[in-house]
Amino acid sequence: MSLETQINQDIKAAMIAKNTAALRGLRAIKAAILLAKTEKGHAEDLNQEAEIKVLQKLVKQRRESAEIYKTQNREDLYQIEVEEEKVIETYLPKQMSKEEVEAVIKAIIAETGASSIKEMGKVMGAANQKLAGQADGKTISEVVKSLLA
Repeated sequence: MSLETQINQDIKAAMIAKNTAALRGLRAIKAAILLAKTEKGHAEDLNQEAEIKVLQKLVKQRRESAEIYKTQNREDLYQIEVEEEKVIETYLPKQMSKEEVEAVIKAIIAETGASSIKEMGKVMGAANQKLAGQADGKTISEVVKSLLA
């Protein structure tokens, strides 16, 4: 079952259950998928990798907005962003812990032979490819910097 079909079914279930938080998050996912499908150069149906990228982008947006609302003492808006983030994250693959990411990146560093921060780009490229959908770019970047520094 495609993500779009799953989202449509979950939207119906959230409407019946009158779950407004889930409904907001699901509608955001549906809108992002429709937007991605209509972008120039994309196929009619999104593959799983493209769907994961869309979901990761939505989660990142929610986290950034939540941080801004927190610093501005807007607890009401902060809570909305956090609720939507939780809903969207349920459709992403299980995220790796920082320790698991560190182990994978150590192996990548050994493979590439990188020894200094100047070779961070080479390691980041391989890490982003290998960990796509399993860890966010910020975590990967932090781990790579700490291991190469």
